[in-house]
Amino acid sequence: MNAVVIAIAVMFILSLARVSVVLTLVISAIIGGLVAGLSLSDTVEAFNAGLGDGAEVALAYAVLGAFALALSKSGLPDLLAHKLIGLLGLEATQKQAKKVKFLLLFILLIAAICSQNVIPVHIAFIPVLVPPLLKVMNHLKLDRRAAACVLTLGLVGTYIFLPVGFGAIFLEQILMGNINKIGAAYNLHVDRGMMPMGMAIPVLGMVIGTIFAVFVSYRKPRIYIDRNVTPVTTIDLDKPLRAIDPDVIKADGIELEKEAEQAPKVAKKTILMALLAIVLTLIAQLYSGSMILGGLVGFSVLSAAGIFKWQEADDVFVQGMRMMALVGFIMISAAGFASVMTHTGDINQLVNGVVHLIGDNKALAAFLMLFIGLFVTIGIGSSFSSVPVLAVIYVPLCVQFGFSPLATVALIGTAAALGDAGSPASDSTLGPTAGLGVDGQHDHIWDTVVPTFIHFNIPLLIFGWIAAMVL
Repeated sequence: MNAVVIAIAVMFILSLARVSVVLTLVISAIIGGLVAGLSLSDTVEAFNAGLGDGAEVALAYAVLGAFALALSKSGLPDLLAHKLIGLLGLEATQKQAKKVKFLLLFILLIAAICSQNVIPVHIAFIPVLVPPLLKVMNHLKLDRRAAACVLTLGLVGTYIFLPVGFGAIFLEQILMGNINKIGAAYNLHVDRGMMPMGMAIPVLGMVIGTIFAVFVSYRKPRIYIDRNVTPVTTIDLDKPLRAIDPDVIKADGIELEKEAEQAPKVAKKTILMALLAIVLTLIAQLYSGSMILGGLVGFSVLSAAGIFKWQEADDVFVQGMRMMALVGFIMISAAGFASVMTHTGDINQLVNGVVHLIGDNKALAAFLMLFIGLFVTIGIGSSFSSVPVLAVIYVPLCVQFGFSPLATVALIGTAAALGDAGSPASDSTLGPTAGLGVDGQHDHIWDTVVPTFIHFNIPLLIFGWIAAMVL
C-alpha cells in the first residue's frame, strides 16, 4: 500500500486515541518512511531535514504570542469580556440570551478575520481573548464546538479569499507564485485578480458549513462547569467547581451583573497606545513581509508606552512565547512529517496511480484531485506548506485534463485549505483549542478537529469540485 496513505491513517488513529499530536506526527512519519522502504536512519534524517522548514513559522507564532500577551496587559480583552458579561446579566431572558450568544459568535468571527489582515497576529489572539469569555459561554450554555467552527472560518476563510495580510502571502506569493512558476512550461499563467475569484465558491462552502454547525449541529445547549481561569494557560486545580443550573438563569444574571461591575478601567492613553502598537505592527509586517518583525515592533511599542513595567518585559515576553510553544512544536513536527512524505516519493505514485484510473473523465479527475489533496495536506497540516507540494503535481494534471486557469486556482487552493480546516496538526485548529480548552473542558480532537473536519472539509470537497467544473 501507499506509504502516504498508511502514514495518514496511523496519524488519524493515534489522534482519535488522544495520543499527543507531536508524538503522533513523529510515529506516523517513521511508519510512513519504513513502509516506503527507507531505513530507520534515512527516515530520521529526512525528518530532521524538514524541521528547519517549520522553525521560522514557530518563531513567528512565539513572537506574536508575546505581542498578544503584551496587548492583553492593556486590559482591552478583559474589558470586552466584562461588557458582554454585563449585557448577559442585564438581559437574562431566553430571548435576550440568544441575542448575546450570536453577538459573541459574531465578535469571535470578526476578531478571527481581523487577525489575518488588520491586526496580523494570526491565532495568537485566541488564548488572550477567548478565556475571559468562557464564563459568558458557560452561562449562555453555548456549545464550544460551534465557537471552534466560527473561529476556524475566520482564520482559514479569510486568508484563502482576501489578498491582504496573510491572504496576500498565501494567494499571491505562494499560490499564484507556484502556479506561474510550474505553469510556465505549459503556457499557464494566472494573475492577482484570479485568486479571490477562484476561491470564492470554496469559501462559500465553508460559510454554509459554519451556518449548519451553529444553527443545526451545535444549536442545543451544552452544560459546562463554571471555573475561573487566567487569560493565558494556567489552571488552578484547587479552585472549587460549580455546576451551572439551567433553572436559575435569573440568579446567574444577578451574579453576572455583579461581575460586570468589576470591569477594568482602561485609560484613554492606554487605549491609544494599544491602537498605535496594532497599527505599527501591521505596517512593519506588510513592509517587511515578516511576522516576526511585526510582532517585535508591536511588543516594543507597548513596552515603551508603559503598558507594563520595563522590569517585567522579559517575563511577559517569555510567558507569551510559552503560550504558543505547543503550537510551535507541532508546526515544526509537521514540517518533519511533510519532509518524510516527500522523501518517500509515494505522493507522486499516489497521484499517478489515480490518473490511470481516471481516464478522460474530467469530473472524476477534479474529485479525486481534491480527495488526494485531502490526504496529502491533512498530514502536513499547513496550506502554506502544502501548495508547493501540490502545485508540482497538480499543475500538469490540470493542463492535461483541460481545466481553466481559474479552475486550477480553485483545485490547488482548495486542496491546500483542506489541510488547515481539519488537521490535528493545523494551527487553525490548534488555535481555537488553545483558547476554548484552557479550563480542560474542550478536547482538541473531538471538540475542534472532528467538528471542523465535518463542517469544512466536506463542503470544501463539494464546493471545490463545483468551482473546478464551472469556472
